Amino acid sequence: MGEAFLSKDLKDIADTSAVVIPPDPLERVIGQDDAVRMAGIAAKQRRHLLLVGPPGVGKSMIAQAMSFYLPRPKEEIRVVHNPQYPERPFFEVKTMSEVIHEKEEHSSIEGEVVDPQSIPQSAAEKLGYRCARCGFYSSYTETSCPQCSSPKFQVSSPNPFGDVFNVIGAAFGVQGNQERVTSTRKVGDREEIIVYERAGDKVRLLNDRVLEKRRKLEKRSPTKIIVPIDRNPFVLATGASETELLGDVRHDPYGGHPQLGTQPYERVIAGSVHESHEGVLFIDEITHLGQLQRQILTAMQEKSFPITGRNPQSAGASVRVDRVPCDFILVGACNMQDLQYILSPLRSRIVGGGYEILMETFMKDTPENRMKYLQFIAQEINVDAKIPHMAIDAALMIVEEGKRRAKILDNKENALTLRLRELGGLIRAAGDLAVYRDTKLITKDHVKEALGTYLPVEEKIKNRYGNLGAAVMSEATSSQKGEEYYFGYQNREDRSYQ
Repeated sequence: MGEAFLSKDLKDIADTSAVVIPPDPLERVIGQDDAVRMAGIAAKQRRHLLLVGPPGVGKSMIAQAMSFYLPRPKEEIRVVHNPQYPERPFFEVKTMSEVIHEKEEHSSIEGEVVDPQSIPQSAAEKLGYRCARCGFYSSYTETSCPQCSSPKFQVSSPNPFGDVFNVIGAAFGVQGNQERVTSTRKVGDREEIIVYERAGDKVRLLNDRVLEKRRKLEKRSPTKIIVPIDRNPFVLATGASETELLGDVRHDPYGGHPQLGTQPYERVIAGSVHESHEGVLFIDEITHLGQLQRQILTAMQEKSFPITGRNPQSAGASVRVDRVPCDFILVGACNMQDLQYILSPLRSRIVGGGYEILMETFMKDTPENRMKYLQFIAQEINVDAKIPHMAIDAALMIVEEGKRRAKILDNKENALTLRLRELGGLIRAAGDLAVYRDTKLITKDHVKEALGTYLPVEEKIKNRYGNLGAAVMSEATSSQKGEEYYFGYQNREDRSYQ
């Protein structure tokens, strides 16, 4: 955040539209100075991170902002058909310069595109653009000439029933024309082969030079791009399944038969570990992965991971691509109580090649930090894009609510909470009221009304019934009140809101 922004007095700001939002995503993270500094270092040095703290303090925001510091990906990953053993496709890595060169190669074999009227009439008739009877030109998709209604079919050999079949074919929309026509043309003192090929409403001309390039490209083993070079370097894998995380091979009911099915290399799907190659792999609540943490560890250690079919009853189970690259920065996140469930080898790998960061839950209530709160409010409004900006007196009510929550949640005086996700919900609730009442700014009245309605259910229960036990007992039937489960609520400690 710039010094000019920090030096502004609150009285000089009429509403949050005057608040400057930093262009650097890491500078938009509020109150996590140490975490932001370490994230910047980790991004530059390609180190792993483990962010520990409660929900809503900016863990996912830091992980996503790290990708802002990474260079654009320089490698593209492809799967290559293996003609000798189709169930074991190869992989290949293409650099940026190779990808550009290939695009230039493919553009050079496109040939010249012309109007059907500019090619020989016989070729135009065989391709289905010209009517042989009246000479009218139309799209090859029209089976009959729009002008004389004659069928636009070419009969390869004399047949007494040819006209009958042409009429029947036209009636059922059966195409009898060719997609390509080979001919010759005079170029200076020599003749060259020329191919006329359909290209929508146009015709593509392919000469000897272009045809030779095409033949060379066709001799190459076919490939499939599974990780394109033009991709987002940030991959969110929170809650991902084994297939989504590690990749898979799609099932083919025909077993990959060359004539009927889909070849194995075409059915290979990259996982999040591969898609995050050269980028950031973010996994929130990483402990929920369970034993999949071991596969993440393997991918981190080897910087490659095989892709194989994961359903043993699928035709993809026999397909495997070994050592597919996955050199990523892991950013894991969890709550403090879940630390014990992170596998020791994975945590050791993170510590040995990165940093563990304990997130802050509050910051001091200072003029500078109040300005940061205004920045947070402005950011939430801009991200939402559906609510108006907030008047400064209304924004100060949000600041006071942040101070109140710091006292309740962290037992800290003169502090502002950094559990900002719920405050973001409060801002949106006040904004929705402003939109509902068709006002240009969010006012104190909107915030006050939102404070009364946008409360956790636990606090609403406390306000209405006193505690959770009283609430449950008020809705229990007479027979349920005698059961131990409901009776236990009467003596249960009230943890509302805390």
